[in-house]
Amino acid sequence: MLLDSHALLIVVVALVLDALIGDPDWLWKRLAHPVVLIGTLIGWLDRTLNRDDWAERTRKIAGIIAVIFLIAVAGLVGLLLEAPLRQLPGGWIIAAVLAATLIAQRSLYDHVARVRDAFAAGGLKDAREKVSLIVGRDPQTLDEAGVCRAAIESSAENFSDGVVAPVFWLALFGLPGLLTYKTINTADSMIGHLTPLHRSFGWAAARLDDVLNLVPARLSGLLIALVAPIVRGSVRQAITVMRRDAGKHRSPNAGWPESAMAAAIGVALAGPRSYGGKITDDPYLNAEARSVATPADIGRALRVMIAACGLQAAIYAALALVL
Repeated sequence: MLLDSHALLIVVVALVLDALIGDPDWLWKRLAHPVVLIGTLIGWLDRTLNRDDWAERTRKIAGIIAVIFLIAVAGLVGLLLEAPLRQLPGGWIIAAVLAATLIAQRSLYDHVARVRDAFAAGGLKDAREKVSLIVGRDPQTLDEAGVCRAAIESSAENFSDGVVAPVFWLALFGLPGLLTYKTINTADSMIGHLTPLHRSFGWAAARLDDVLNLVPARLSGLLIALVAPIVRGSVRQAITVMRRDAGKHRSPNAGWPESAMAAAIGVALAGPRSYGGKITDDPYLNAEARSVATPADIGRALRVMIAACGLQAAIYAALALVL
């Protein structure tokens, strides 16, 4: 497919639909969300192929086989959905509706906004509860500034892998590309951990997710930097900090949108944090800025994210008109 006008039109409409409607609870209480179905398949593979009594090398090979199987299933399902829709009058609208279910603009905004709003409604305790739904660190170890930083970091990182990356692969390869990306990304979140249970079996999923996010993560950082003036930030400063600090992050990809966001809103992000009772000594991104983030900074990050989503949609719309 590779960036034809048909694919780009689907991208733009899917982005608009997701921004307006998001993931309606009434629908997904009656139907299984596609990500839930993907997760069910990944869980079955994990239970079936990740055996405690197997050697680490065997479990790594099993993980590679699982990833190949997931790619084959996701690609085939995508092709079976897309092929008839391309022949059907107005089928592109159905394709856009299907694609919108796998883009997370609205749901990401809602989850992060709930953290900001929880401070006013119920204080730090409620904010910790809300942030625990979107980050993996120990919420009870976080003070107000820590909760705010966690929410801001989540908005930046998930803008990359929940919005920019799925749209990027949708634009390039249609529904097969989108489904394959979401499947690998979900597998990474479920089994791509450095724990005794998953460090070998989840190795392939984690590495492939890193590869699939290489370009989208850098695009995400650039989009965030370009809209920095929306919160009185500097495009040049955001790009400078992003290029300087992105490599400091433990992830090869998350540092790009996070460091751009840090510079855009003028706070230091990342730094030491607690996972599973262990303190990590991670460096700060944009370390020269203030480290005490506030609920107002979450609001500013959300404005940046909205503007970046709008810019992304405008770019794809422009490409659809040109191609």
